[in-house]
Parts: sequence; structure tokens; C-alpha cells
Amino acid sequence: MAIAARLRLPRSLGAKLVLILTGVGLLGATALTLLLAAVITPNFNRLERDAVAAHVARTRAVVEDLAIKVENAVRDYGDWNASWDYMAAPSRAFEEESFSTLAMANLDMDGMAYVRPDRTMVIARWIDLARKAEQPAMRDALAAAIKQLDFEAALHGRSSAGFYLKLGDTLAAIGIARVRRSDGSGVPRGYVLMARTVTAGQLSMLLQLKASIAAPAGEVIVTPSPSRTRIAVPIAGPGGRAVATAAYSVPRDLSTLGKRMLILAVLGSSLLLAVVLLVLRRMITRLVLQPLHRVERHMGLVRNSGDLGLLTEHSRDDEIGSLVTGFNSMLRQLKDLRERVEVQGFTLGRSESAVAVMHNVRNALNPVTTVLSQGLERPAAIDRAVIDKALAELADPALPAERHGKLLAFLAAALEAAERERADRRDQLGIGRAALRQVLEIIGAQQEAANERPALATCDISEIVAQNATIARYSGENSIAFSFPSKPHLVRANRVILSQVVGNLFANAAEAIAAAGRGGGSIAVLVQQKDERTEIVIRDDGEGFDPATAATLFQRGFSTRAHKSGGLGLHWCANSMLAMEGTLDLQSDGKGRGARAVLTLGAAAAAEELAA
Repeated sequence: MAIAARLRLPRSLGAKLVLILTGVGLLGATALTLLLAAVITPNFNRLERDAVAAHVARTRAVVEDLAIKVENAVRDYGDWNASWDYMAAPSRAFEEESFSTLAMANLDMDGMAYVRPDRTMVIARWIDLARKAEQPAMRDALAAAIKQLDFEAALHGRSSAGFYLKLGDTLAAIGIARVRRSDGSGVPRGYVLMARTVTAGQLSMLLQLKASIAAPAGEVIVTPSPSRTRIAVPIAGPGGRAVATAAYSVPRDLSTLGKRMLILAVLGSSLLLAVVLLVLRRMITRLVLQPLHRVERHMGLVRNSGDLGLLTEHSRDDEIGSLVTGFNSMLRQLKDLRERVEVQGFTLGRSESAVAVMHNVRNALNPVTTVLSQGLERPAAIDRAVIDKALAELADPALPAERHGKLLAFLAAALEAAERERADRRDQLGIGRAALRQVLEIIGAQQEAANERPALATCDISEIVAQNATIARYSGENSIAFSFPSKPHLVRANRVILSQVVGNLFANAAEAIAAAGRGGGSIAVLVQQKDERTEIVIRDDGEGFDPATAATLFQRGFSTRAHKSGGLGLHWCANSMLAMEGTLDLQSDGKGRGARAVLTLGAAAAAEELAA
């Protein structure tokens, strides 16, 4: 957690994926570089070592081949009767024939000598083959070398041997052989020696490399440099001890090639890895991030506008497709819940309105009740019997004047009290009449509100049909196949009421299919535009009805099925369609031939143009 906090990873999922892919790419490139370096570099170093060993072996082979050629040539002269006779009695004729410049040139030898067993010189010659001239200095150097040479040690018990000697500054391939008869018999009478100059040019030509002859070294020396490898191969003398070194340098082609291959492999693999990461990034962006962004934008649209329209996305079988399907399913459920809430709100509003009306009516009737109660409970101001008795007494002529005056005063007071009571009752009746008028006004206002048309808005009839079809499909035991258009068709209606109308019609169609007794059926919905109106036809293959009864289907209490009573559904549906400026018509070709419910509503576009 602390590391993540210090690194401050981005909050965006796309940025995180890019960062992760970049890190994986860098680690992969590093690991691949180390792997290639561990595989390529040792192998090419081994190949380079093998190539150096091959150069050393080829150099040794060239050096040995030169010595062998000189040894073969000198062996022919050693096992030769003429040489054996010459060593016993040296003759000029032999020297002019077999020891001449021409003979040495034919043998490709620079120096020749015959030596007695005590290493005294019988004859020695050294000529320059290019100029065909004697070289006394080289001859003296050869003679000096012969005096120091141990022939028997050099021969190692064999009849001939080949090796190298350093004659001053000149390297020469030396061949020696015992002088015997041609058949190899006879006591050797001495030694014959031949020498061939070995130059750096000859070595370069034979090795196909620019070579030089350097100071002797006890072993092969390999000195690598960044671009070339210098090789020094010792050239053995008569006792196996090196007398000189064949030195040359070769380019480090294999190691250079290995480095280049490593660089190319690293660059190629890194480029390939970068391309793969780029493709992965694009594919992740296209297949994951963009759909997620569309879902996020749609969620924002739903949150800000409250529109629960479905997310339109190409059908996919992966996790994103499941997410979109689940999201759309959630939206459908939310829309269903919203409709239920709206219906419940509408019902609750009507209930509350009815309660309010009843409350207001009760309040308005309270004065009437009070007036009636007071009127019924109030006693008469003067008893009628008393008045009648007073009038009978006044009719008596013998009534005393004083009594007559009192009775007249009593009657006058009674009349005044009756008038006051009458006026009081008139006032109370006025109050009651005003209260009843208020009740009538409340009821009239409620009736006017009940007769108002519902608010219309743009609705997608295809969506409403699809929702109610889903509900109706599982509403009974019969199997019902639904077909309806998937393309949106916009109409002007009250969505809640229109959904209830369609649901009622689907329920009637499902009951008609069940009444047909086939165990299943189909309901097809066709939506088509007709001028500025939209026509919705709901067709079923149920039991149908007699066309003669079509006019009575919308009457309150009428039902096409004898076991049912009430018949309010179609009556309410027709009235609701009229309230939404639409129509509802039922059609059938007869009993057993299905039925059609035809609804017409104003098209949304036409209605919006009229409103504008």
C-alpha cells in the first residue's frame, strides 16, 4: 500500500492497464535480452574459439606439410646408390648432375649439403633460385648450423626427418636423411641435407592470411582485441623446441556476428514486443475500455436525465456482452419498477384525491347537519294550545278589559316570538343551502378533474409491446409465441395508460388462445405508419368472436366469455384510448379464426410538429 501510494498509480483503468503493459514490456525486454545474451554470446564465443583452434590446426598442418615435403625430397637423395657411391668417392660428375643449380631448382630447394658422420662437410651449396646465383652467406650459415646439429638426435632412429632451423634471420625447412643404397641396405656413409627458405609471403599465401615470422614462443598464443584476434603458432626445431613463430591476425567475425545478432535479436524482439503491446493496448481499448466507457457514459446519461433507455451494443458472447446484458436487464427492471411506482403513485394520488374530496364534502356538510340537528331539537317558541286558549278567551264578550288587554299583549308577544323564530330558521336554511352549494361545487370540480385528458408524451410502442409480451408470455399455462418489431416506433401517448391498454389486450388474447383448447398459440404485433398516425395491430389465433357482436364489446359489463362477469377491461381501454386522442377497434373473421385489436395513435414526429 505504501509503495502504491508513493508510486501514485493513476485512477483510470485504461491508464493502469497501459502502465502495467509498459512495465511487463520492459521486464519482458530485459528478460529477453538477458536470455539472448546467455544463449547467443557463449555459443558464438565457443564458435570463435573453435575457429581459432581451426586456424592453429591449419597453421600447424601447413608448417608440417612444408617440412614433410623437404623430408620426402631429401629421402630420395639419401636412399640412392649414386649418393652412397658419391659419399665413398666424391666426383665432379655427380655434383654437376645432381647438385647443380638446375637440379636444386627442380627440387625447389635453396640449400643442399652432404655431411660425413663426423659432421665434416663434403659439399654444401646455397643458391638464390630467383637469380640462379650462389649465396655464400647463407651457405656459411648453413654450414655453421650443420656443425651444431646433432643428426642422430634429430633423426630419432629413423632414416629421415624434417624440421626447421633459423639460419641467421632466415627461417628454413630442413630435411635430413642417412645416405644408403637404394634398397636401404649398407652402412650409412653420412647424411644428406636439404633446406628450403620459408618466408612470411609463403606463409601468407599458404594460410591465405597476412602472416609474419616472429620470435619463438613455447606455446600457441592467442591475443584477442575488440575487432581482431592475433594468433602465434610455434614452429618446431630439431628437438621439438620452437625456433620461430608463425604470427597473424584474423578478424573476430563470429563474435562480431554474435554481437550483431544479439543486438538485432534484442532490437527485433523489443520491436516485436512493442508491436504486441501496442496491438494489445489497442485491442484492450477497443474490446474492453471503449465498451466500458460507453456503459459509463450511458450510466451518466441515466443519472443526469433519468432516461432509462437501453444501451445499444453489438451482441457479444464475452464478459462485456454479459455486462451489457446485465446492465440492460437492470434498466428494464428499473423501468418496470418506475412504471409500478407511477401506477402506484397514480392510484395513490387518486385515493388521496378521493379522501380529500370526501374530507371537503364532510366539512361542507357539517353545517347542514348542524342546522338540521338544531332545527329538530329546538322547541316551539309558544305552545299552540296556549295561543288557542288565549284566542278562545278573547272571544268571550264578558271578558274583563284588564284581562282583555293582557291577552292582547300576550298574543302580540307570541306573534313577535314566532316572527323571530321564522327569521332564525330562514337564516339557518340559508346557511345549509350555502353548504350544499359548496358540496356541489367540490363534486363538480372533482368531476372536471376526472374528465381532463391525461398528459401525453413521446413513447416507444415497440418497447412497451416488448415489455408486456415478456409478462404475458409467462402469465398462463399455454405456450404463446410472440412476434413484434424490434425497430423503435414513437407515438404520442401516456406511457403508463398505454402500457395498461396493451397489457389488457395481451391478456384478452392469451385468454382467447387458452379458450381455443390447442395448448398454445401465437400473438403477432404489426406497427405501421399511416400519414400522421401510427397503427398498431395485435393479432392472435385464439377463439375469435362473432363479427356481429363487435359493436357491443366495449359496453360496460359486456364479456365474450360466459364464465366471466364485469367486462370493464375493454370499456376502460376504449375510454383510455379516446383520452389519449386515439382509437381502439376489435375485428375478427368469425369464431375459431382469431381476432385483431387495432389501435391508432398520433405519430410522435407529427405531434411534435403540431406542437411547434
